[in-house]
Amino acid sequence: MYDELKYWYIRDHKLFRTLSMSQIKQLCIITGFKKATKGEIIYFSSSDLPRIFLLKKGHIKIVTVDEEGNETIKDIIQKGDLFGELTLETDNQVNEYAKALSDDVTICSFLMSDFEDLLLRNPSLALSYTKFVGLKLKRIRNSYSNLIFKDARTRLHQFLKDWAESEGIKTENKVVIENYLTQNDIAQIICTSRQTTTHLLNEMEENELLQYNRKEISIPDIRKL
Repeated sequence: MYDELKYWYIRDHKLFRTLSMSQIKQLCIITGFKKATKGEIIYFSSSDLPRIFLLKKGHIKIVTVDEEGNETIKDIIQKGDLFGELTLETDNQVNEYAKALSDDVTICSFLMSDFEDLLLRNPSLALSYTKFVGLKLKRIRNSYSNLIFKDARTRLHQFLKDWAESEGIKTENKVVIENYLTQNDIAQIICTSRQTTTHLLNEMEENELLQYNRKEISIPDIRKL
């Protein structure tokens, strides 16, 4: 059952479309398969066996922890995204972990050593992987740039616009987003306090820019953000 699931999950991912059926079946042999529930820790960067993960269902947050124990959400992982040791190098200076945000999360994973061997044997896959990771790292760099040069209100508005663009259900100019993030999560993403985030969200509700609750965020006119 799991082998069949892994086959279909991998075959449907755009990264592995250059592989033949026999190559995908071989990949299934080295692929781990895991289900997780909301709040469950998926991995720690300090693991003795570094892995690369592929998210097939649900949402995950990547959290970095500094030397003083302060946590910041580095990235929100969505369906089809990769996370883990993406640069194929183990960085002992980075302290981060991945945590499930959804009630039903499904993940495939590869040992980094096995995945490196796969890339060496499949140049077309190596090229696709390089492009995939390059775009992801560029997006993360752009996010950090926004944090440095914009104030908290602007960062929140930009985050909501990006979230609406990637996951929102749009009807003309109205957008509804399934809300799987707490206010503390949003605060960590835009690098501000929970109190500031709550104040800004309340302010946006008062100005009729959005309607916020634990299940969804409704934005009446995305152009006004």
